[in-house]
Formats: sequence, structure tokens, C-alpha cells
Amino acid sequence: MGLLSLAIWLPIAFGVLLLTLGRDSQAGAVRWLALLGALLGLVVTIPLIAGFDTSTAQMQFVEKMLWIERFSVHYHLGVDGLSFWFVPLTAFITVIVVIASWTNIQERVNQYMGAFLILSGLMIGVFAALDGLLFYVFFEATLIPMYLIIGIWGGPNRIYAAFKFFLYTLLGSLLTLVAIIYLYNAAGGSFDILTWHQLPLGKLPQTLVFFAFFAAFAVKVPMFPVHTWLPDVHVEAPTGGSAVLAAIMLKLGAYGFLRFSMPIAPDAAREWAWLIITLSLIAVLYVGVVALVQKDMKKLVAYSSVAHMGFVTLGFFVFNDIGVSGGIAQMIAHGFVSGAMFLCIGVLYDRVHSREIADYGGVVNVMPKFSAFALLFSMANCGLPATAGFVGEWMVILASVKFNFWIGVLAASAVIWGAAYSLWMYKRVYLGEVTHAHVKNMQDLNSREFLVLSVLAIAVLFMGIYPKPFTDVIDPSVQQLLQHVAQSKLP
Repeated sequence: MGLLSLAIWLPIAFGVLLLTLGRDSQAGAVRWLALLGALLGLVVTIPLIAGFDTSTAQMQFVEKMLWIERFSVHYHLGVDGLSFWFVPLTAFITVIVVIASWTNIQERVNQYMGAFLILSGLMIGVFAALDGLLFYVFFEATLIPMYLIIGIWGGPNRIYAAFKFFLYTLLGSLLTLVAIIYLYNAAGGSFDILTWHQLPLGKLPQTLVFFAFFAAFAVKVPMFPVHTWLPDVHVEAPTGGSAVLAAIMLKLGAYGFLRFSMPIAPDAAREWAWLIITLSLIAVLYVGVVALVQKDMKKLVAYSSVAHMGFVTLGFFVFNDIGVSGGIAQMIAHGFVSGAMFLCIGVLYDRVHSREIADYGGVVNVMPKFSAFALLFSMANCGLPATAGFVGEWMVILASVKFNFWIGVLAASAVIWGAAYSLWMYKRVYLGEVTHAHVKNMQDLNSREFLVLSVLAIAVLFMGIYPKPFTDVIDPSVQQLLQHVAQSKLP
């Protein structure tokens, strides 16, 4: 079994084990077993990082076995610079979420932890799949654990949110299935994604395939106007669910654009780039304004996720190397920062059981350590230099200016909105005098919470100060992708 298979199936195996064996009476043992599974999943990815060759754009750690002979479906895995960093990131976030959810889940602990571990394996599967049908299976399967996490451990409106999440993403994905079957036939009975990349397609088929993929990936990112499910889901999801959803799941859609939409239908991608750029700019500007007026902290951070992901799609479709690399760097950074933001809200929620901004104020007086972390993450959220949030945004703005000055100006103005809503929330929640009695009684971070937030803080600062390990991996694959997209595939 190769390393990628281990990274996928090890957390899933532990997840299934927890589902079958765990009982609420053994909650302590269940938590430790979940932590062991998550840590082993992370350890498996370390040789991947050590063994990755940054000089080539070829697929690495490739595994290929026949799966369904009748339709020549292969169990085909591999990673390149576009997908590589998401494998360790997913494993890392899973460890963080398991530790962060240690005490706040009391019922059905085994199912909760099991669902997260299975979800972790499936998401790594999405990033590593090189077979169209295998990708689709993993892509759809991620819905099931997430649906359960929202629907069982979520807030009062959880059933509505879970349904909305499921239906939105499923409807989009059905069109993708049609596109995958079409490409299978066009390629003479092959599901191999790399074969599809080379497949000559006419103008109309390209446009139809592009929009079929767009339907699924735009909902997943989520792009404006199909973003409305995200705030609802975030508000209802438990803290761990929100962290994983923001940190990893939203990236599946953006990754899909890089792996499918752009290389398979390059002519259509160039022709319709204006549409994606327009929708991305609306996302970063309009949604930034919407975030300003939110009363619920989770909603505010959910809208800020839509705005940050708008930067990602904008970077992809200006078609230059800084933009695409910046988009991927923004995805990784957003994984750290948004995960940290939701976990900070989780810390407050555990103490007061409210997400309303109005129920807080003056938290810095009673929780100084925690407020310092929250300030760092709020700053990273608005793209302060030397934090992870800055690297990707800055690259995307540079690329946008190169592409069109005015688009660059609009993209840059979004940073101001980002600063406005991040700092506005910080001011109202943390600064000032303590006005509520329940805030006076709040305890500062315990050692477990301190560990979680300090690890994320180190990740945010490391990526902000020294992004080279990330960009070195990304760059060769980005160059190859752009060379590929620049050539017409019209027969």
C-alpha cells in the first residue's frame, strides 16, 4: 500500500473502528483512539513532504490498480504541486479538530469522532484521485459525514441547514456526473483525468463541460450567487464541523477548477473567464459589506470565507502564474486562518453558549491570553503582512493589476473591507469594558485550548514569514497548467 493510500484509508479505518466499537460509557478511550488515528494520519503525510520533488510538474507517489474492469475504472492516485499541500493540511486540521472537540461533545462521541476521521480520509481522496469516477465517488462521499455532523450535533436549526447543504451540493454535482460520463465516451472509454487533459474538444462541448463542472465547483467554493447555504450551515454546525468545512471542504471546489475546468476545457475557460472574474469581484466586495452588518460571529466569519475564496477564483482566472500560485497559497492560508477563527468562536461559545456579538464585550479583561490569539487570527483574516493571509491576497492583487489595472484596484479595495469587518468584530467582542455579568466569570484558556491555538498561530506566522516551502511546490505545476491552458484544444 502506497503512502497516499495510507493517508486516505488509515483515518477511514480508525473512523469505522470507532463507529463499531465505541460507546458513550467509554468516551475517554474513544477520544484517545480518535486522536491516535488522526495523529497516525498526519505522520503518514510526513514522508510525502520529505520525498516530494519540487523540480518537476509530473504526478508523484502514483498508485494505479484496476478497480472496475468492465468500465476500465482504475484506483489511480497521485499528487502534483496543485494538490500536494492539501493532503498534509487535511490531516493536520483533523488532528486540531479532534483535540478542539475533546470536551464539548458529550453524546455519541464515537460517532462524532468517527465521522471526522472518515471525512478526513475522503477529502484526501478527492485531492489525490486521478481517475474521474474515483474523484466523483470521493467528492460525493464527503457529503455524508458532513451531513451527519451538521444534522446530529448542530444548533437548533440543524436539520434545515443539513438539508440545504446536501441539496445544494448534490444538485451541482449531478451535472458533473453527466460531464464525466461524456468525457469517458469522448476519450474512448477512459476515466483517466490526465488523458482527458489531452482530449481535443469542439467549442460547444467545451462550453457545456465547463459549465457542468462549474455547477458543482461554484457551489462548493461557494461563489456568489450560490453561496447562501454557507452562512446557514456554519451557524448551525458544531465548532469542529465549521472548522473542517471552512478549512478544507471549500477547497475541494477551487481545486476542481484547477484539475478539471481549466485543463479539460481551456478555450471555454478563457472565453468565460470574464464571468468568473465578475462573480469573484462581487464575492470579495459585496459579501465583505454583508459581513459588516452581521450580528452572529459565525455568520460574519462565514461571509468572510466567501470573500476570501473569491480571491482564490479571481487568481485562477486571470491566467498568470502569480495569480494561480497566489490562489493556491490563499487556499492553504485560508485553511489555517478560517479554521482558527471558528475555533476561537468555539472557545467563546463553550463558555457563554452564545454566538451573538452583542452578548460579549471586554473579553480582553478576563481572557488576556485568548484575546491575544484572537487578535493575531483577526489580523491574519484581514491580510496583515507577516501572516499567512497576506501571501495569497498580495499575489492575487499583483496578478489582477497585471491583468487589468481596474480589476486590481477593486481586488485591493477588498482588503479594506476585510480589515473593516475583522477589526469591527474584534472591537465589539474583546475591547472596552465588561458590561455583562456572564463575561466577568469567563475563564482564560485551559492547556488544551492553548495548545490548539498556539499550533495554529505558529502555522499562520510560519506561512506568512516564510512562504517558500509552499510556493516552491506549487510553481512548476502552475507553469505547466498555464502552458496547457494557453493552447487551444479545438479540433
